[in-house]
Amino acid sequence: MRIGFLGLGRMGTELALKLVSDHDLTVWNRTAAKTAPLVERGATAANTPADAVKGADLVITSLFGPDTVREVVIEPGLIPDGVTWADATTISPADADSFAAAVPTFVHTPVVGSLIPARAGKLGVYVGGASEQRRKEVAEVVAPWAAANPERLKVVDTAAQAATGKLIANLALAVTMQGFKEALHIGNAQGLDDATIVDMLASTGLEFIVNMKSPFLLGERDTNPGDFSTDAIEKDARLMLATAEAAGKELPAVAAAVASLQEQQKKGHGDEDFSSVVVYR
Repeated sequence: MRIGFLGLGRMGTELALKLVSDHDLTVWNRTAAKTAPLVERGATAANTPADAVKGADLVITSLFGPDTVREVVIEPGLIPDGVTWADATTISPADADSFAAAVPTFVHTPVVGSLIPARAGKLGVYVGGASEQRRKEVAEVVAPWAAANPERLKVVDTAAQAATGKLIANLALAVTMQGFKEALHIGNAQGLDDATIVDMLASTGLEFIVNMKSPFLLGERDTNPGDFSTDAIEKDARLMLATAEAAGKELPAVAAAVASLQEQQKKGHGDEDFSSVVVYR
């Protein structure tokens, strides 16, 4: 299949690498140097988004957020008539509805997980939107993203439903990281060191995030570049707040997480792993 792939950030690069051996990829990224890993594997680099989608059977985007999608895809009317557009960008349900209204072939394909699961084909993937046939075709193409756990590739009815699935998955990351930070505050206040607190959090509700992020806390890994940036999850968490606000609901735990993430952004850790919340607390 001829695929135009736009957006080669940390996750976008991993997603594209899972497809390049099976498809004819033309790739574009705002920072052109980031196309190099794909070109080395046989992809063609395009100078513009329009060049990337020319002649494509499928367009896949993995951009930073909904505003970037609007700028790159929606406003210039980038998607050729009749060509399926699969978007892996984290967006809100309202954004998904808007994009589906603008581009009838829109299929939302957000992924759940970070770089290590992406490299192992262990991401969660939601596929929703457009027609049943287009959803099926997209699900077949992106199946390598979840090849090691195919049960985590979930086809849902609408793009908004797929967007909701991604937001609630990332909500768990944001909120449990805030819980990890606060657990460290309690333990440190009682004279416990970080390693002891990490050990005590085993077999608790925080175990998942602790296992994922304690290597950064304990100095076994560097937060730069890390796996999932502070900037990225802060943006996602603000989408959660806006989605809840539109429904007349409040998310106080998410709001606390946003405050911690923004504190790290002010300290200059925005492009580093979001474990910065505990590392530099």
